[in-house]
Amino acid sequence: MHIKARPLRNLILTFTPMPFLELNGVCKGFGGPEVLTDVNLAIERGEFVAIVGYSGSGKTTLISLIAGLQKPDRGTVKLNDLEITGPGPDRGVVFQNYSLLPWLTVAENIALAVDQVFPNHSAEKRTAIVDKAIATVNLTPAREKLPRQLSGGMRQRVSVARALAMDPQILLLDEPLSALDALTRSTLQDEFERIWEADKKTVVLITNDVDEALLLADRIIPLTPGPGATLGESVAVTLARPRDRKALNHDPEFKRLRALVTNQLLGFGAKRRATITKKLILPDILPEDLDVPRTSRKRPLRPHEIKQEEVAAAT
Repeated sequence: MHIKARPLRNLILTFTPMPFLELNGVCKGFGGPEVLTDVNLAIERGEFVAIVGYSGSGKTTLISLIAGLQKPDRGTVKLNDLEITGPGPDRGVVFQNYSLLPWLTVAENIALAVDQVFPNHSAEKRTAIVDKAIATVNLTPAREKLPRQLSGGMRQRVSVARALAMDPQILLLDEPLSALDALTRSTLQDEFERIWEADKKTVVLITNDVDEALLLADRIIPLTPGPGATLGESVAVTLARPRDRKALNHDPEFKRLRALVTNQLLGFGAKRRATITKKLILPDILPEDLDVPRTSRKRPLRPHEIKQEEVAAAT
């Protein structure tokens, strides 16, 4: 007996792509109240996302979880559908404090990372990778200088070059410009824009500067104040690239987005102030009488040590 198969007509297959970076129900604490609570995040490949928030809200903890430097207490962190369980060369991190070895030159600091990531490459190929990374951040003339011979902006360029030399799948920027002066900060913002336009790597920028986020990112996600911080509603940045900071100051859409993100952050702060109460407990001790000379002062008394006495005076 032969069975004739019927042709399949009008068959529609739907495919939902997985997010490139995904955090699901992530919580993290350090023995006390949770720093981060129920953090959910999905980032597509090639997307430039900025996470903005107050200082101390848990931004660095969040980037450390993505980098694999910390493990979540609950929840999962996945990159390319693989759970992150520790640091790896698929994630390049640019720290706020540069993290350069002071006894190594610019080239040697970068080569240290290249040698670890590409141990099977020939020496000539590894040197070429180092030279390309240095040229990318315009530091070729400073190739043989030590970190102490560089300005803060140049040191941060070395840190960026080191991360790029690893050819990571995702670049994590942990407030890399916060310690720099305004002019150097603007210059490096332009460098980040140029580098991202050239390679289109996935980038997560941690910052507390809303204008910086609007200048660089495709999407901005505010982080609520800690403890127990979580991510708020994301804001898509549809401003055309390349973005000119002078022109943006007169752009109505830029002003609208700035007000939207700023009001979200201010709203988080107002809600936190309105809902948190703290009972003030005074110490069980009476203040000293500062009008009395120091040599004549008695030790401070506690209220329960004060004794009431009745004195009868003859009239």
